[in-house]
Amino acid sequence: MDMLIKLYGTDFSNLANPGADIRIRKPIGPEHGVVHAWVANRFGLGWASELQVALGNRPSTVWIAVRGAELLAFACYDATARGFFGPIGVAEPGRGQGVGTALLRASLHEMRTAGYGYAIAGGVGAPAFFSRAAAAIEIPDSTPGLYLDQLRF
Repeated sequence: MDMLIKLYGTDFSNLANPGADIRIRKPIGPEHGVVHAWVANRFGLGWASELQVALGNRPSTVWIAVRGAELLAFACYDATARGFFGPIGVAEPGRGQGVGTALLRASLHEMRTAGYGYAIAGGVGAPAFFSRAAAAIEIPDSTPGLYLDQLRF
């Protein structure tokens, strides 16, 4: 299922606080391979492929969450299609700390700043998270949506 997120009239600039020792930031060039391998190992080649597209966007449309030198999570937008948010993945050590919400809000704020009025979260696996964190609503008849003919390994 896809979900629709209204970007106008909502202030996504006030990031959720995932904790003082966790930083939400953009990956720099030398980190792209590390982030790609991390995503592929934890979340699979499909998400790693989408991440690769988002890393290649200029400016990059990827956010990461780190604790020191440990990568905890990532989020992308404009990877599968323009205006699409996702994928987003949080590894076990980062769960339950607001990391996913902070990454989502950082991405949505940047999408709004770039001129998007809406974002689509595609192929959502956790609709309650998107409803709670961004007031997302289900798009009827959106399964399998854009992913209908996706090649799989």
